[in-house]
Amino acid sequence: MLDTALSSLTGLPAFAAYFALAVVLLLVFVRLYTWVTPHDEFGLIRANNPAAAIAFAGAIIGFAWPLSSAITHSMSLLDCAIWGGIALIVQVLTFFISNAALKQLPQRINQGELAAGIFSAGCSVTVGILNAACMSY
Repeated sequence: MLDTALSSLTGLPAFAAYFALAVVLLLVFVRLYTWVTPHDEFGLIRANNPAAAIAFAGAIIGFAWPLSSAITHSMSLLDCAIWGGIALIVQVLTFFISNAALKQLPQRINQGELAAGIFSAGCSVTVGILNAACMSY
């Protein structure tokens, strides 16, 4: 039994490498997403704006879902980073498409309109699920 446990720990370096890459990609996504959106997600969340919190949480989940698929299916860290980058681009584009579909989306989130936040989160999560499914290469 001890041999099995010790054998299992041989995967620890790979786990640490993929986890570190995932955290870096997540931080890059958060920075890029908050840069391209015209509203201040963190400021709005600090001001207790539920629409901003819901929309931002949806965007993060919508990015993490395909990133987890990239980790699961990748052959190397570089492969994972490339597909993680693709997931990042798709999720940022989702914001622009959602913004075009629902006029004045950032202003509505700024004003705390829950419907706008839920719509934005729903779009982000839905695209994230589809993105993840398409990464089953």
